[in-house]
Amino acid sequence: MDSAPTLSVHVLVFPWPRQGLINPMLHLATALLDAGVHVTFLHTEHNLSRIARAPPPRLRLLSIPDGLPDDHPRHYMELMESMCTTGSAAYRALLLSSLLSADDVPPVTCVVADGTMPFATDIADELGIPALAFCTFSACSSLAFMSMPKVFELGENPFPADDPVCGVLGMEGILRRRDLPRGPGLCSTEQAGGGDPMILKIGEGVAHSCKARALIINTSASMERPALAHIASRTRDVFAVGPLHASSRSAASASLWREDDGCMAWLDGHGDRSVVYVSLGSIAVISYEQFTEFLSGLAATGYAFLLVLRPGMVQMASSALLREAVAVAQAGKANIVEWAPQLDVLRHRAVGCFLTHAGWNSTLECAVEGVPMVCWPFFLDQQMNSRLVGAVWRTGLDMKDVCDRAVVEKMVREAMVSGEIKAAAQAMAEQLSLDIADGGSSSSELGRLVRFIRELSIKSGPEPRIT
Repeated sequence: MDSAPTLSVHVLVFPWPRQGLINPMLHLATALLDAGVHVTFLHTEHNLSRIARAPPPRLRLLSIPDGLPDDHPRHYMELMESMCTTGSAAYRALLLSSLLSADDVPPVTCVVADGTMPFATDIADELGIPALAFCTFSACSSLAFMSMPKVFELGENPFPADDPVCGVLGMEGILRRRDLPRGPGLCSTEQAGGGDPMILKIGEGVAHSCKARALIINTSASMERPALAHIASRTRDVFAVGPLHASSRSAASASLWREDDGCMAWLDGHGDRSVVYVSLGSIAVISYEQFTEFLSGLAATGYAFLLVLRPGMVQMASSALLREAVAVAQAGKANIVEWAPQLDVLRHRAVGCFLTHAGWNSTLECAVEGVPMVCWPFFLDQQMNSRLVGAVWRTGLDMKDVCDRAVVEKMVREAMVSGEIKAAAQAMAEQLSLDIADGGSSSSELGRLVRFIRELSIKSGPEPRIT
């Protein structure tokens, strides 16, 4: 990556305030720091107070209010409405204030904001600050979100059915209705008629992000070349710089939960590729019936498993019932933790399979390590990612819309022993290693991005300061 002096450049990185969307933008911030760029990372006050780890050296953290009380559940639509009012006003005031600059730090010369927050790039542009949009979804999912108005117009609403979808350019013959982004309610989009408000809102944001100076996507050309080509035709410029978590020289994490490092010693006591790692991400909520069905299927495989069970993840279960189910699992071959150091877990020699919700971060982290996947997606882009894993890359299996102990057992067993899946997963890991290495496609794009940001900053920003 380009390491020429960039000390007059100051980038404000502004993520959507959710765990899974903060992390990739933190990885980008770390990569920019490695390139010699000043970076300020903008949290909400609610999230900044919850961060369990110190930030990377040299990264400045600031915060703005999101407008909601601390005990608010922060569901997407309510959080978006509040961020677009209270949050956007505070963001504008921050850009106009002197808080962003200091004696040794120049004023902000560029903003990189999550593409689902149109106000963030719009306000920066109004104030004469160049703004880039960051896409935390895969390129294929971004295309699908952009296409949702057409999909709804064609009557191809997301729904758990295998009817083919023609409304997403370049993905004809791949997508079924069950693979499209959908809201948390399984049948909500079918019942909504005109389309799920949450999906349409995200789609509007993703489409609007194409109007920014450039679009940054946490993916690689080797994974999604056709989708990237379609997106490039709609944007001024696009940078495929992923997987970012594997590109930076210094590890970064902004976990909002305390990680249980003790599970690493437990993994040390198991043989190579003998453990199933299970994590359903930071948002998904399942019923007690789903949980017990899920546990029964895992136990029936005979493999040891490490299960992440967040507080509140199992809905409407008495604490006694939940403790009983956990105790039964732990009496067998299970280790259950509230939150795990996922990158370390996936790198561990003992892990042979990842049963996941197929969020894009988890999908990329698993792909880099060459670990086979079993995908049990819930909503949004997870449906798309699981389809890519199962039908395009063939690095794992797609278990969407099913919660049956026999299916869980069958798919986990297959992922643990299939030579074809293991070979495909390893081949992808080897290619991604080339992509992020010096001269690789993602490394070159990251260098081009740093040069692009520098040029924008020089053209649009204040006179460079000598530091």
